[in-house]
Amino acid sequence: MKLPRISSIRLIPLSFLWAILIGAFLLTLPISSADGTWTDFVTALFTSTTSVCVTGLVVVDTFSYWSTFGHIIILILIQIGGFGIITVISMIMLLTQKKFSLGERKMLQDSLNLDTDSGILKVLIKIFRGTFAVELIGAVLYCFVFVPQFGPKGIWYSFFNAISAFCNAGIDIIGPDSLKGYYSNPLVLIVTMTLIMLGGLGYVVWFDLSKTIREGAKRRFNPVQIFKRFSEHTKLVLTMTFALIVIGWLIIFLAEYNNPQTLQGMNLVDKLINSLFQSVTLRTAGFASFSQSEMTDVTCVVSYILMFIGGSPIGTAGGIKTVTFFLALMGIITYIKSEDSNIVFKRKVTDESMRKASVIVYVSLFSVILFTLMLNATNTVNLQDALFEVISALATVGLSRDLTTSLNTTGRIIIIVCMYLGRIGPISLAIFFAGRPRPRNQRNYIEGKFFVG
Repeated sequence: MKLPRISSIRLIPLSFLWAILIGAFLLTLPISSADGTWTDFVTALFTSTTSVCVTGLVVVDTFSYWSTFGHIIILILIQIGGFGIITVISMIMLLTQKKFSLGERKMLQDSLNLDTDSGILKVLIKIFRGTFAVELIGAVLYCFVFVPQFGPKGIWYSFFNAISAFCNAGIDIIGPDSLKGYYSNPLVLIVTMTLIMLGGLGYVVWFDLSKTIREGAKRRFNPVQIFKRFSEHTKLVLTMTFALIVIGWLIIFLAEYNNPQTLQGMNLVDKLINSLFQSVTLRTAGFASFSQSEMTDVTCVVSYILMFIGGSPIGTAGGIKTVTFFLALMGIITYIKSEDSNIVFKRKVTDESMRKASVIVYVSLFSVILFTLMLNATNTVNLQDALFEVISALATVGLSRDLTTSLNTTGRIIIIVCMYLGRIGPISLAIFFAGRPRPRNQRNYIEGKFFVG
């Protein structure tokens, strides 16, 4: 198997598109539906897109509409989408002992968003081993609940849920109401949250945590000493992840405490766990333990923010990413303070990283506004629900305020485009159509006078 001679800028978006179309074709087949009939292409395309893009929005009940074969196809698409197509192809090449060319190594490096191809194949093996190990542990833990409840089928449900949670897909086959029936089951909620967070941290953080903690344990370092030895990227990811989850948790707990449609009827422990679960699942997971359409306006606004930020780089999560958000925010603060450099954990952030973070935020905000207006123009929906749906799709979250199934064909196509853009990134698509980068203009111009602000 040999990768086609095409740049990674073009191959990565195309690879996701190919996977989506193949998945859509398979899901249209009668064998994929529970009643044995053909599925219309838009429904199959929507389901394939939400699976490959690990989003979780659905237009038909995954539990009842699809057959076992359909569920297997969806699960495979979720796992492929979580890894990335190029990563999966590369692993197949590795297992079949195919040699990697320099171009193929570069392709894999770009697909994993790494800054070097040194030891890339070892990284690939670690990613697969770590992923399957975590998903297996998650499935075993789920079995303690699902097997007594569903019998032997519970094993299949456990594996499906574990893979979906780790890949931040938010799709389940337990029933039509996501995890709402398990709001008082700490094991299911805690296992799901753990899988979501592990998938959202990013592979680079995994490796750094594993290596540094092992070395720290051998040398008997305390937690503070171990934290100081993490890379600056890991420190920032952990700090941002902790801060966003805790802040979201507290706001949601207070805002929903007396809401009879969400937390009011629960005891204090369940209120704390479910508000924490909501804060975690908003980080691109898509599972729900209570109704999203009945949340207060405060929680809804917080949801917009947490979904938009999403998880961390080089992982299974979507959104603009925690590091991107922090760098964009730091750029504002640095400008206000009239400082020359951007310093994080005693490390200077490059100007290129600062520019990239700003562009990602601007393009993502523009995409949110554009697609929200398009959804409002083509469907009879209120702005709050349309904005929630679009951010959820673009950030590959998968939560909905009961809007997805009521969208017309045009609305569904809009959300399909949003999910696809959210997985590959709006900037990646812009670069794809822009073609090869042009040589930089070497002319020097006289500075102009422009009045800003």
